[in-house]
This record gives sequence, C-alpha cells and structure tokens, in this order.
Amino acid sequence: MGANSFQKISRSPAARRVVAEYVLSASGPDQFPREEYPEIAFLGRSNVGKSSLINALVGRKALAFTSSKPGCTQSINFYRVDGSCYFVDLPGYGYARVSKERALEWKSLIESYLLERRALKLSILVLDARRGWMDKDLDLRRWLEVHHKPIVVVATKMDKLKNQSEMQRSLAALRESGGEVMLCSAATGRGVREIWQAITKIRGNP
Repeated sequence: MGANSFQKISRSPAARRVVAEYVLSASGPDQFPREEYPEIAFLGRSNVGKSSLINALVGRKALAFTSSKPGCTQSINFYRVDGSCYFVDLPGYGYARVSKERALEWKSLIESYLLERRALKLSILVLDARRGWMDKDLDLRRWLEVHHKPIVVVATKMDKLKNQSEMQRSLAALRESGGEVMLCSAATGRGVREIWQAITKIRGNP
C-alpha cells in the first residue's frame, strides 16, 4: 500500500460522485476483510450520526443503515470507497438498553479492531454538537491518544442548532473541552469537503 493510496479519492463528493459499496458486517476479528486498503474508522455514542455521516461523505442516502433507534449498529460494518479505502462503521457506545454482557462484547470487538488492525489509518470521533463532549467521548479520545492512533473529531447535527449564536456557543464549548473540532451537518452537507480533505491527508505505508 503505497504513498499514493488515496489519489483516487482526493476530491470531495461535492466535485464528483463517489463509488461506494457495502462489503460485510463482522461480529469478530476472524470475519474482518483482508487488509488491502487504508481504513477510516467512525466512532461515537449510539445514535450520534456515524452512519449518516458516512452516507453524506459518499453522497448516498442509504449506503450505511440509519435509524432513530439507538443501538442498531451491532457489528463492525465495512464499506469499500472508490476501490481505494474502507470506511468502517463501529458500534456506538453508551446505549443503556443492552445487557452488560453485550456491552462488554461490543467493547472487546471495538478494542480488538482499533488495536490490531494495521490498515487503520484514521479514527473519526463523532460528537453531537447539541450535547458536546461526554465522559465516554473524552475517555475514548484519551485512549486513542495513548495508543498513538490518529484522530479527527467531528461535531455533527449542526443544522439542529437554532441560530448562529447557539452555534458559536456550542463550538466554543466543544473546543474548550477537546481542542480542534470539525463541524458537519449530514443533512445540509456542511463540512463534507473539509472532512474529505482531512481523510486524504492520510497516507499509507507499504
């Protein structure tokens, strides 16, 4: 996997249509696909908008399954994008209506992916702009930093904020607690180009 791995996806969906396809859902490491492409992982609380963000990035309404009901993503879903990388949708955390055993299974699955997957090049931590940082978000960010995993933080659902003043307050609170944050709305497409630019800066090593 050379330094030009991302050349094919160097332009945003605003400039052209992205070719993307669902590949598989994995409930264990033995089901992960072969590590042939760089991988971009999407992490965050249940119902924060990870799947909607993936759909916005590829310009498709229903590539990744979305639901208003939390906890619908229960496995690790892999999507091939332009035949040159994988977008990887991980189960959300913080969903209270699953058993403790199931929550531990999800935690183990996510950690095994994040720690052992050599193809992982970037983790996108997704927050809800209306709710800001929560303890589990901060814990995950620190965990990624301790393990030297490149990370970009994206605040979604900016369109849900009522006005510019509320938007500015939300952004200030997000940055005060967690540093630089990219703003996005899957509904309007705001921030999609900037997120693609962050993705395309990542270069794989052979």
